[in-house]
Amino acid sequence: MIQAKFYKKNGKFSGFRISGHSGYADVGEDIVCASVSSAVQFAVNLLSDFGCNPDVSSENNIVECKVKRTEFAESKIFKQLELHIESISEEFPDTIKITVLEV
Repeated sequence: MIQAKFYKKNGKFSGFRISGHSGYADVGEDIVCASVSSAVQFAVNLLSDFGCNPDVSSENNIVECKVKRTEFAESKIFKQLELHIESISEEFPDTIKITVLEV
């Protein structure tokens, strides 16, 4: 199961941590993992393009992204990523667990 943790600071999204494998299909053929990976890469690219200076790490099947500011753009991009992953989860039940944490 993919673990999607989203961080909030003072009620505004400030980052995420995505880990695991959905188990929907074999590695390399899993459309759930591919969908989540694509959405994560898109969100990180948007943050970079908007000058949000995301702090991103990716290793051992874990991607973590945080920003120092939680202004409008940053929070909205993270919220849209969370909604997108939620819609994937609804289409493919029991493949993703989403948690939102106040940090």
